[in-house]
Amino acid sequence: MLNRFDLKLLLLIGCVVPIAGCGNTLVDTVVVTPTSQSAAVGQTAQFTATGTIGHGTHPSSTQNISSQVTWTSSVPAVATINSSGLATGVAPGTTTITATMNGFTGVISATATLTVTGIGGTGSTGSSDITSITVIPSTQSVASPGGTAQFIPIGSTSAGASVNLADLVTWKSSSTQIGTVSSAGMATAVTQGSTTISALYTNPDGSVATGTATFQVLAGNSEAVTALTMFPTAQAATAAAQQSQFTVLGTENGLQYDVTDQVAWSSSNPAVASVGTAGNGTPGLAEALSAGTTTIEATFTNSDGSQVVATASYSVTIGAVQEPLLSINVVPAGTTVSNKGMTGQYLAFGTFSTVPTVRDITNDPNLAWISLLPEIASINSYGTSGASGSGGSSGELGGLATAQGYTGSTVIYAEYTNPDGTVVLSNSQTFTCKDPNTNVCDQSVATPQFATITVFVEGENTSPTGEYVTAPSDTGTPNLIHCGPDWTGSGGQVCTGTYEVGSTVTLTEDLPAGSNFFGGWSTGSGCAEAGNPPNSSIFATSTTCTVTLNGNASVGVIFY
Repeated sequence: MLNRFDLKLLLLIGCVVPIAGCGNTLVDTVVVTPTSQSAAVGQTAQFTATGTIGHGTHPSSTQNISSQVTWTSSVPAVATINSSGLATGVAPGTTTITATMNGFTGVISATATLTVTGIGGTGSTGSSDITSITVIPSTQSVASPGGTAQFIPIGSTSAGASVNLADLVTWKSSSTQIGTVSSAGMATAVTQGSTTISALYTNPDGSVATGTATFQVLAGNSEAVTALTMFPTAQAATAAAQQSQFTVLGTENGLQYDVTDQVAWSSSNPAVASVGTAGNGTPGLAEALSAGTTTIEATFTNSDGSQVVATASYSVTIGAVQEPLLSINVVPAGTTVSNKGMTGQYLAFGTFSTVPTVRDITNDPNLAWISLLPEIASINSYGTSGASGSGGSSGELGGLATAQGYTGSTVIYAEYTNPDGTVVLSNSQTFTCKDPNTNVCDQSVATPQFATITVFVEGENTSPTGEYVTAPSDTGTPNLIHCGPDWTGSGGQVCTGTYEVGSTVTLTEDLPAGSNFFGGWSTGSGCAEAGNPPNSSIFATSTTCTVTLNGNASVGVIFY
């Protein structure tokens, strides 16, 4: 028969040694140390549970019981805690850490406080921002559409610390036709191809850190590219070896993406200018060789063998002096959006001393677009992306402002650097993100669908007046489409404009008063005034042509 001492000994052995569900029935009280701690988001803090055994005839004693208690966080959205008392900061705020167990008198517990600061707060990294992001793994592939892959963002602070930024970054896919990415970094394959997955983190001071990775879909049917848009449609060089970058956007399922390095480039007159191709120089980069005019052509070949083509004119005048820009007018007067991710297109028109005195310089490499408050809206310069038009991948278009999620307005303007080094500043406009109902910038990322209208100038007007076909943007900005005047002397032009699906576009024959070279419109895509009935190829002589863009459309215009 067991005596009382033997029974106590068995209880001590059975409950001090960790046994699932047993607790420690000899512990009278529990204390959590330290009683308060601070940690930055993504950092950890260790808590310890100490039990006191003070009942019975033996002297009281203490022991570390961190692995025997149940740890909980009162606000898991602020911090989580594992079974050994290690807490991890999730978001700024305060939470109560509790250690609970079955003790001598029943359920006993103790608490401590954990304060989680923002990234670079009062944690061990000191006061520091996230300076860079590494997305791991850097490359992932899936076999076919529907496959998924998880990406994780690891941030580096200016103090040299590494922070897990999961759930704190904004994820983007450069080509949602190929793969999408969720707010948790889970990429899902849509169709065959490769897309860049980006993670963006906004620091408290408004600066943005970015990291990228590659997501590949190895099999599946690729959607066909149905149209190409070349930017710009014409460029000029004034010296041998001068270089000019052309960029091509492909339209696929109504969406546009950069295909500059996926097309075959050629120059119709290689003695005048060469153009780089993938594997042989920089794709789309033309270099002047001798005086003359050449056509730069880009050809995209789909997987089914079909091809789409875009062209631009490149004029080389060796020894000519580029005249300085006199002034810049930026339009529209102001753009207001309601959601993070929504965009507004700004255009820049420069005034020069020679014909054409007014030219669209929105995508001129010498023009830099500026947003004074990039945390409200970033804006791209030609060939770059990101806040204030700096730091990004080649091939992006200029003047496109994107809401970053903060409520308020920012000033948008442009500055142009002349060949002599002088700088010309434009007038300033505004970009505002504010929902008219809630008075705040909504955080859902908008994904509008876009369509392209292409204008083909048929025939050639050799008069000094040139060809004029114009159309405003869907925000009312004039001359989003502007075919002419044909100052390069290359004959007919091809002009394009991009609008949201459903937009109504009115093209206008805009020759100077007294001109009689206009021959009418031709179309296969819905010009309401062309022919009888509409959509026929019969010419109409109305000075306007109205098209509703339910998808990509093309319109021809005749000049004698």
